[in-house]
Amino acid sequence: APPAAVPPTAVSPATAAAAPAWRPTRRFWLWAAVALAAVGLIVGAFFLGRWAGGDDSPGAAPVTTTLAATGSTIGDSTEPVADVAAALSPSVVQIETRGGLGSGIIFRADGYILTAAHVVGVSQEVTVRLADGTRLDGTVVGADENSDVAVVKVDRTGLPAALLATDVEIRVGQIAIAIGSPWGLDQTVTSGVVSSVGRTITGSDGIPRTMIQTDAPINPGNSGGALADRHARVIGINDAIYSSSGGSDGVGFAIPIDTAVAVADRLIAGEEIRTAFLGV
Repeated sequence: APPAAVPPTAVSPATAAAAPAWRPTRRFWLWAAVALAAVGLIVGAFFLGRWAGGDDSPGAAPVTTTLAATGSTIGDSTEPVADVAAALSPSVVQIETRGGLGSGIIFRADGYILTAAHVVGVSQEVTVRLADGTRLDGTVVGADENSDVAVVKVDRTGLPAALLATDVEIRVGQIAIAIGSPWGLDQTVTSGVVSSVGRTITGSDGIPRTMIQTDAPINPGNSGGALADRHARVIGINDAIYSSSGGSDGVGFAIPIDTAVAVADRLIAGEEIRTAFLGV
């Protein structure tokens, strides 16, 4: 037979404990504060991202960067190479010597020009041709064979100095635009990407140098000219190529602008350039 039902135990109102009313504890308020903070961070990050990134709709105006050196405006347009050429070309010059010609970059408005040491060679006097065709006499301030950097001075002020990308991280794959005088064709613009950074190559002189590698076409005469990023900032001085034909095979090298400026400042100051080696 089934067990007899057990009657419920009655609890008299006098002896029953009243159900406690719920009250928030300190732990509850702590977790509530954490949850609110998390929601606030997510919402804030969303709106901050929209504000920083701008409106990406088709009708939105392009983001622009103003170059203090030239007063030009560079936009994230569909023609970044054309924008860079328009802004930077006035700062790129042609350098002529008795042994040939190369390129240079105006890096100070008071007449100082960066170029490659092998462009000037043993010359003490050169001819500098500005972008507008003006020809000026130039004096070689100094040259450093180890870095292949040289400085030329012309007696002219108010020149359009290039914007230099010193202390700017160079990324593999970023746009690279070369401007110079390949084969004597001044103000020639070519483009590609940065193929590698920190590439150590040994030139025909047996000196190893750390370079930026690019596939932007570089030919004889480009040496000393500018390698720039999409914001028209100079990231390097075009210097060398690997080639089986004597022309561009898409493996070019540029002296990093940080190295070039450090050497140039010492040459202008008349200080000795000393290179350290780890002879292992």
